[in-house]
Amino acid sequence: MKLIRFGEKGKELPGIQTSEGKYLDCSAFGEDWNEAFFDSNGLERLSGWLKANQDNLKEISKGARLGSPIARPSKIICIGLNYRKHAEEAGMAVPEVPIIFMKATSSLCGPFDPIFIPKNSVKTDWEVELAVVIGKRAKYVKKENAYDYIAGYCLHNDVSERDFQLHHGGQWVKGKSADHFAPLGPVLVTRDEIKDPHNLRLWLKLNGKTLQDSSTSDLIFDIPTLIAHLSQYMTLLPGDVISTGTPAGVGMGLKPEPQYLKEGDVVELGIEGLGVSKQVAINDPEG
Repeated sequence: MKLIRFGEKGKELPGIQTSEGKYLDCSAFGEDWNEAFFDSNGLERLSGWLKANQDNLKEISKGARLGSPIARPSKIICIGLNYRKHAEEAGMAVPEVPIIFMKATSSLCGPFDPIFIPKNSVKTDWEVELAVVIGKRAKYVKKENAYDYIAGYCLHNDVSERDFQLHHGGQWVKGKSADHFAPLGPVLVTRDEIKDPHNLRLWLKLNGKTLQDSSTSDLIFDIPTLIAHLSQYMTLLPGDVISTGTPAGVGMGLKPEPQYLKEGDVVELGIEGLGVSKQVAINDPEG
């Protein structure tokens, strides 16, 4: 299945994308795609409900706004420097254990919403990433059982403000958590539809020019390793997002000079099997 959420920001309704690419309204199912849904065997229940009801569901206009395909999760956990070439372009050592940081859940937005360049920002950057969505409570997970805890996968742009991140003191979270810094989607693709999450092409273009083009086969720490590792330190709840890192080609690492987002820039990104998203950079309206 491919899950979507659509409608006005903060008032999104649940839906699905069919194999033919149509968007269907699942409001009659009576649940949002949130922690309670995933925690109560929601994907299996939804699959059964669709078999009986899909032919009667209203089609959603392709012009409708898409929100994040999951409602605000309890956590967005990100993995830093998880592609070897990205660590090299950042001038940092390849990590021996996963580098973990958090991204405020208030940064979550839809896949076609604008990127907000924060007030006083000078280095707003892009990062195409594969995001894993947790399907059930996970604590002290063994690596060999990790896939049992996955609901599905999403495309994520881990937007980052490098000056905030690296030069304002404290932890990376400062440079990761501004509003609209986590465009997620367009869809949540359930685990069964992605045969090998470690062999997916991921790419990103800025104003039509390809800057990131790699494969998840280049991950330093694979998905089972990340889930097992994280679950030793915190309980992962249904709907939680793990963003697994970005490949080389971010603005900070460009040669001969770094390049950062400015108002009007267009960012397009995609992952094989997970769809494509597009954001226009604008100055934060509240700035």
